[in-house]
Amino acid sequence: MPKPFPKEFRRDVIAAARQGEQSIASVAKSFGISESCLQRRLKIADREDGLTTDSTEPRRPGSTAADLEAENRELRKRAKQLEQENEILRRATAYFARDVLRQ
Repeated sequence: MPKPFPKEFRRDVIAAARQGEQSIASVAKSFGISESCLQRRLKIADREDGLTTDSTEPRRPGSTAADLEAENRELRKRAKQLEQENEILRRATAYFARDVLRQ
């Protein structure tokens, strides 16, 4: 098991990443740690600082479970509509291709 980094080091890495002047990858490389380690540290720091309430992904401001369910319903409805449109276009293409091949 790797030795944990000192708190001061972690604090400096998180501060540099939060400044946003460099990408996560370049900050991780400059401090000699992996990008996944830095992302994990940022999630932990956000949770500790109260920037996120959920332990997985940060939610959009104002989104509730009901909002997300409604959005999912709308997206499923739109996906179904697009599938139907694709099927209509597929059949129309086959119909016109059949006429062209007869000539």
